Parts: sequence; C-alpha cells; structure tokens
Amino acid sequence: MQEPKIIRSDRKTLSLTVTREGEVVVRAPKFVSDGEIVRFVRKNSDWVEKRLEAVQNARKLDLSDGAQLVLFDRAYTIFSGRTRISDGKLFLPESGRERALCGLIKKLALEEMSALTARIARTYGFRFQKVRISSARGRWGSCSRDRVIAYSFRIAFVEGALREYVAVHELAHTVCFSHNGEFWEVVGSILPDWKQRRKKLKSSGVMQLL
Repeated sequence: MQEPKIIRSDRKTLSLTVTREGEVVVRAPKFVSDGEIVRFVRKNSDWVEKRLEAVQNARKLDLSDGAQLVLFDRAYTIFSGRTRISDGKLFLPESGRERALCGLIKKLALEEMSALTARIARTYGFRFQKVRISSARGRWGSCSRDRVIAYSFRIAFVEGALREYVAVHELAHTVCFSHNGEFWEVVGSILPDWKQRRKKLKSSGVMQLL
C-alpha cells in the first residue's frame, strides 16, 4: 500500500479516506505521534485496499453519441442536443456533457427518490419532511434531526434493490438517529437481507463516477 498523505490539524480524532484519484489521506490531530498514525493505517489496511481497488475498477462513463447509459434501471442512448430525456434517448450538449448530465440526474433523482421514499414511508408508517438531492461522494444518504432526507445523485447508477436499502436506512433514522441495535432491528424488519444489500452497495464503485 502506498504511503499515506498526512494532514494535521486541531481536530480530535483520526480519519482515513481514499480520494477519487487513489490517494490515501490521513487526517490527524496535532498531538498524535507518527507511530500511532502508522498503527491506525495498518489496522484499517483491508478497508484501504478495498477502496483502492474500487477506485481502480470504477467505470469511466462513455458519454459519446450512440453510447448507452443506465439510470434508475432504464437504458438510454446518448444523442447530441438540448439536455433532456425523450423516448429512451438521452440528449446532451456537444461540450460540458458531464456537467449537463449531473444537472439532469439531480432532477430525475429528486422525482425517483421522492416517490420511493414516500411509498416506503406510507407502507411502514414513517414520517419525514422532504427529500433533497446532494452531490455527496462519501455517503449515499443522510437524515437530519428534522427528518429531511438527502440522497447523493449518484444513487441513479445503482440497481433498485440497493436504492430501496438506502431509502429504508434513512427512513429508519427518522425513528432512531443512531446506528444501534434498535436501528438495525427497524431496517431488518423491512429488509431481512439488508446486510447483503449493504455489502453490494459498498463494493459498487459508483461513488467514483462523475
């Protein structure tokens, strides 16, 4: 494993990340010794290797005319034109295609994830305020204490069963904010196979897209 980049600050805890470019970064308090940082990285070496592998294997989107792109389990063929979706065709401008695609996906994700979240909430008696879409790369979703649920727009690239897991996960936070036993009981009562879904989601590599 490569030597990590160490960033010291006034923070109180150690953290470890792998960037989109495959750089291992340790953020550490100023008072933590080099030896403690080395032990911390070694302890999490399996996680680092998996993240590095995910970065290396991440799909590079082909946004050229004629290429296909799957969003929310539907395949679209890409054409040049004003940014829109029509009759199974995804139109993108000649230049700035990634930026245009991000904007389009965010609108589509708001519709899709709002509908999915509302359906699950109605079925299982959850209450939430609203859904919003973010550009988060470090997590698929979040739920604030006032029950606003946010999803990364990259959720458009994962299959339906995994989107359902993320939605159930965030809705479970509306009744139990911590990841404790009660929280996972709520998730498991709806999705008995949540562990398998979570594992598949973590290994998807989709967070490296766009």
